[in-house]
Amino acid sequence: MKEKLEHILKNATEEINKSESIQDLENVKLKYLSRKGELNSIKKNLKDLSDEDKRVVGSFANNVSNELNKLIEERNSELYRIELNKKLITEKIDISLPSDFRPQGKVHPLTQTINEITEIFQGLGFSVMPSEYSPEVETEYINFDMLNFPPNHPAKDMQDTFYTKVAPNVILRSQTSGAQIRQMLNQNPPVRVISPGRVYRCESVSARKNNLFHQIEGLLVDKDITFSDLKGILNEFIRIYFGASRPTRFRASYFPFTEPSAEVDVQCIMCGGKGCKICSGTGWLEILGSGMVHVNVLKNVGIDPEIYTGFAFGMGVERLAMLKYAINDIRLFFNNDVRFLKQF
Repeated sequence: MKEKLEHILKNATEEINKSESIQDLENVKLKYLSRKGELNSIKKNLKDLSDEDKRVVGSFANNVSNELNKLIEERNSELYRIELNKKLITEKIDISLPSDFRPQGKVHPLTQTINEITEIFQGLGFSVMPSEYSPEVETEYINFDMLNFPPNHPAKDMQDTFYTKVAPNVILRSQTSGAQIRQMLNQNPPVRVISPGRVYRCESVSARKNNLFHQIEGLLVDKDITFSDLKGILNEFIRIYFGASRPTRFRASYFPFTEPSAEVDVQCIMCGGKGCKICSGTGWLEILGSGMVHVNVLKNVGIDPEIYTGFAFGMGVERLAMLKYAINDIRLFFNNDVRFLKQF
């Protein structure tokens, strides 16, 4: 039996040395060292030997097993290095070659504008309203009635507002002002917030108008707030956003939820104030509406107008982006033309 073990050691050693791949080496291991291998078959027959022979042959069989495992491990390391070198040669990469161009997506210009405006007002002490205060599907009561719109106001007509079939008097909001109502209902003064979001109006689509656009509205309610505070905040915003060289003007206007009210115009960047189709020949483009919060609105939300005053403003994001980047058609923001979007 010892002779058989010596024969196994000799043959297995030769086969290990002749193995040309890791798979060949694995086959040798299975042949001699597995449960059904030749070496294990001899170990099973040790029970038929005398005690002395069991000790001698058993010890020798273990030595053979250990020697073969050692040889297999060494040969495995050699074969691994050989195969790795072959792979490195055949799969060599020239890192000096230029890589393939992979275009990357960018933030949409409207999102960029919203982020920039939000950052400016946050620097001026405003915080962003919680999203739950600003749903896009709104009730007529919040969107109009709480904001002091009279029952027969033309903005309520089907021609101006999108009414849904969800329930009676449920609409797609025409302004983000409803968020201000919810904010004042849930927070006692002082209130200093902005509300970005999408709004919907039944407009004829043109270079200047779309039936879906974006607004950012702001609200400040506190003691001793005056129109001078409103002008100061808006002038500072315009200075930061456009730069001090951009001419602006405040123009008296009317909104049901503010009194007095004003619109703010910026000189048309397309024509420099000379008049063009974008500014309808006036040389100016309106960028926002503003005013002091109407006493009826304060009463509607339970704020005493004898103690608190405030101002509100709302601006169109598309209009601001058009002015800043000299874009002459609002529809470019929604056409998904990569030639336009990649410039931002």
